[in-house]
Amino acid sequence: MHSNFSPFNNEEDLRAENNFLKMKLMLEQGATFGEVGNNTIPAAIEHEFLQSIINFEKQAENETQIKVYDKIGRPDHFKSVEDIAEADIPLAWEQLSNHLLTYGISLEVCSPNISVKELYRFTLEELFEEEVEDISIPGLTQCFIYDIFYPDIVFENTRIAKEECLEFMLEKMPMQWTHHFRKENLQLNNHYSLCLTEFIKKINQFKNAYDELNIDEIKETVCIVNEKESWVTGTYKVKATSDKECYLLNGKWKVVFEKDDYLGYWFIRGVIIEGIDF
Repeated sequence: MHSNFSPFNNEEDLRAENNFLKMKLMLEQGATFGEVGNNTIPAAIEHEFLQSIINFEKQAENETQIKVYDKIGRPDHFKSVEDIAEADIPLAWEQLSNHLLTYGISLEVCSPNISVKELYRFTLEELFEEEVEDISIPGLTQCFIYDIFYPDIVFENTRIAKEECLEFMLEKMPMQWTHHFRKENLQLNNHYSLCLTEFIKKINQFKNAYDELNIDEIKETVCIVNEKESWVTGTYKVKATSDKECYLLNGKWKVVFEKDDYLGYWFIRGVIIEGIDF
């Protein structure tokens, strides 16, 4: 007696159901799905993924807000930060963080200047009162960023000045990313009142004068933050090559920020780099 059971047929049945689910999501939710060559994703994994999307959409239709404290089971065993010995703070934060993750909540931080003690305090005293969507999907984590609540302007402006300004200006690749720059009234060395297009054009003209540009180092020395103005200073070294001749470009740099009161965001308004004639 032969069995009618066939793993191949079960796989094909599951793929047929997956195609039906994808069509349903496309028609009802406007979803799009890219092509994966030769159906390399196992049907069972794809099916689980599609079901999670459908589950999410169903819960989102009846979206409600809930406090973080309620979502994580209203725990009452976490001590206030003042009642924990300094030596025990790291373990207390690890336990609190793990508890949050159990319920699909996480707290991340960008600045290295924020202590675990502050993260623990912030979670108990402030994060617990924040509201999130009352959605529970296996594997879904709703993430909070500490820096959004308490920006570390010194850290952030220093990072932007080095990584998203100086590096973009001194590498060989044409400059394109200008998210942090004002659109007009920019300064570049002794050039003033430049629009962003003119600013980029001068930088790319400098890049095009060399066959290669290799950054050796970009160091910061200080970041000053006032009420509406901030500036970061430092030094740089770049090896530039033109017609097989190697040149060392180096000197001091300064990146000036101005705060947009309406947006609450710090935009770059000027860049001065010694040793380069833009």
